[in-house]
Amino acid sequence: MDSLIQLSFLVQGILTRVGAEHDVSIIQIRLFGILRDRELSMLQLAQYLDLDKSSITGLINRAERRGLVERSNSPHDGRVVHVKVTAEGHQLIQVVSSKIGRQIKAITDTLNDKESLQFRALASKMLFPLSQQ
Repeated sequence: MDSLIQLSFLVQGILTRVGAEHDVSIIQIRLFGILRDRELSMLQLAQYLDLDKSSITGLINRAERRGLVERSNSPHDGRVVHVKVTAEGHQLIQVVSSKIGRQIKAITDTLNDKESLQFRALASKMLFPLSQQ
């Protein structure tokens, strides 16, 4: 248990440091991870991030002011607002993801090929228990 918690702290530290270098919070990193390859409604984003309406609105407002995301009304329902990443946002995602990836790789490079496969399989099993049944 302690090792899993320490690993979580290590990963959170990487996310915090890399995010701070680019003036983005961990919740913004999570937002960009969700939006990097799709457009979602504000409600869907709130559900993914487990945020209430005012919190998701504030999060999107801050990202939009920086030119990282943009909103649009749904063509099917004018009450629904969709959010997508801008070109500038995609550039930031690429830089931040690359830095995070390199630092995570430095941690996992201590594993040999067999251990690495086992670790990924076990992590997936813990993260997605229903898909394993």
